[in-house]
Amino acid sequence: MTVKKGAPSDTSAKADLRTAGLAAMRAALPGVLPDGDVDLRDGRFGEELVELGLVSVWGALWARDGLSPRDRSLVTLGILIALHAETELRTHFRIALTNGLTEDELAEVIYHASGYTGFPAAVAARTAAREALGA
Repeated sequence: MTVKKGAPSDTSAKADLRTAGLAAMRAALPGVLPDGDVDLRDGRFGEELVELGLVSVWGALWARDGLSPRDRSLVTLGILIALHAETELRTHFRIALTNGLTEDELAEVIYHASGYTGFPAAVAARTAAREALGA
């Protein structure tokens, strides 16, 4: 499915992005989401955040043509390292493996990022990778 530029302006467009997001998320995280439509809300504070991410990140960005999932993983890891986003990094290191990156390549991403984001960010990323990969 090709996702068009611009924000959804109606319920149908949002539903299309949600469907695309579920497909992209299932491809990146095999076995995490059950088949069919799923309700990602948990009844707790801020429950809509995951649903927003499903539509706006997974549906509108990850489902786009233009970059391969592998390339999107490389870009995402670089951004998350720069942001010191350790929680998201744990998930995205696993996604990167699914998208074809090797553990050696993931280490190189961290090494390369250290020159641009600083040593503390690289150490935090290495910690997140070790936790995510069991290494």
